Amino acid sequence: MRDIGIEYPSAGEMRVYDLGPAPQPGRTEVLIRTQYSGITNGTERHALLAEHGFGRFPGRHGYQHVGVIEAAGEGVEGFRPGDWVFFGRYVGHRGWHLQDVASADRVLYASHLCIVLPDGVDRPSCALLGVAGVAMRAVRRCRVSAGQRVWVAGAGLIGQFSAQAARAVGAHVTITDVNEQRLRVAQAAGAHRTIHVATADGHAALQQGGPYDVIIDACGLPSLFLDIFNDGLLASHGVIGAIAARTETTFDWRLFHGREASFEVSCHFSLSDLSILLHLLQHGIIRIDPVISHRPSIAEAPHIYATLRDRPGELLGVVFDWAP
Repeated sequence: MRDIGIEYPSAGEMRVYDLGPAPQPGRTEVLIRTQYSGITNGTERHALLAEHGFGRFPGRHGYQHVGVIEAAGEGVEGFRPGDWVFFGRYVGHRGWHLQDVASADRVLYASHLCIVLPDGVDRPSCALLGVAGVAMRAVRRCRVSAGQRVWVAGAGLIGQFSAQAARAVGAHVTITDVNEQRLRVAQAAGAHRTIHVATADGHAALQQGGPYDVIIDACGLPSLFLDIFNDGLLASHGVIGAIAARTETTFDWRLFHGREASFEVSCHFSLSDLSILLHLLQHGIIRIDPVISHRPSIAEAPHIYATLRDRPGELLGVVFDWAP
């Protein structure tokens, strides 16, 4: 057993802390022993570097945990010892979790965000259900539907899963990036068009596919919203899904007034989003394995976080294995 956790003591640094032994759960609580956890690349890097409003130290970040229920209180319903679960509360990487499961609202973030994993799913891969959940919620909030043209700007984790979720509901998906390897992953996972926007013909190819009914910002490029307006990339009544973290942004008012367009934001996920994802995962419509680039032991965390800090382009999906 690993009674430890990960925290950031100061900007750019991570360390392991002693979590202590797990307590017995209360009446409506479950004790979850972590088996795998997934890095949330964007959020965790922003927190590590004290960007976009992050900056309280020590900080404990991350919300993607797969574990086994070790014990349950006498009042717990829907969970039992031995169940494999995904747990999505924002409590950071840690060896065990104690969670009250009495609040089971299907659509609110305030729920316990604990869901039993069905038989047949790859349990380690489910450690990325959190970022996939953010993407699924974004696609739902942007009202993506069959036949629409969707552009996903950025092929990091959120972009990868946004592209898959949009394709799952029948949209025609274009995804762009400046990282060729990430574009190959997106193509393997089913994106209809992948465009390297730094090439000579990349910009023209992007314009030729538009205007887009939905544009999902998964890159945080400072000029993106102005570029969308100047290049006429958003269709009438279109939607921009602003997912990438930003401290502030600038856009031309006419982008929304003339087109009667709208902004949507997705910053977490619900049990409803997780249920949909697991259904699509079971049927091979959503695929997690192609986006996993690293499967290190939790003992390798210092090296992984140094890479996240200094060379983030080398990491895509990272799943820690907590086996002793």
